[in-house]
Amino acid sequence: MPNPIPLDARRLYRQIADQLGQLIAGGAYPVGTRLPAERELALQFGVSRPSVREALIALEVEGVVEVRGGSGVFVLPASSAPRRSTVPAPGPFDVIRARWIVESEAAALAATHATPAQLQRLHDALRDMRSAPSHNAAALDADHRFHLGIAEASHNSALVMVTQQLWDARRGPLYMQLESHFVGAQIWREAVTEHGEILQGIASRDPRAARNAMRKHMKNAEVRFASGWRPQG
Repeated sequence: MPNPIPLDARRLYRQIADQLGQLIAGGAYPVGTRLPAERELALQFGVSRPSVREALIALEVEGVVEVRGGSGVFVLPASSAPRRSTVPAPGPFDVIRARWIVESEAAALAATHATPAQLQRLHDALRDMRSAPSHNAAALDADHRFHLGIAEASHNSALVMVTQQLWDARRGPLYMQLESHFVGAQIWREAVTEHGEILQGIASRDPRAARNAMRKHMKNAEVRFASGWRPQG
């Protein structure tokens, strides 16, 4: 087993991405080369596979590599206009785990405090999600309205603020690029079913059921993102 490469205290995925970028720029992985598998890179850097995946997605957003589902991750020609952000955003897995904490409690509170009008808005958002065939702009808008509506139904303004901030990160380039590799009608149907379970818990005035349904949804999202890259085509 290779010795782990030491990393500093900055965001882990960014450190991995920077070091991989340096290896690519230095010729360790020429243009067109397939990078080592996630498992190998995780051992090399002494980190988890989700952290490696976030780093690869960051490099894909920046135009350094291309993720080809079912084939691997390949080095692209150097771009004349780097797209790296000066302030690294939270990684997608951090966003999901934070949402697991925040939104599950918002759902529990919503089960107690939601007004009839707020419940109707949740039903309307879920209806719009069900009418969407997959992850498109309308579906994402309805998804956003559903989750923000739950926070509003908690009647806690701080939860509304934090939920919106997490959703801003969820709609950022890192999260959206990762999600682009895990889309499709079947995945969308699974997510919509999970939203229905959340709403059922809230509408039934059952805080425990609402909390557990939200936790299940967030955990399933994490599991989906940690599964194998979907084949292209």
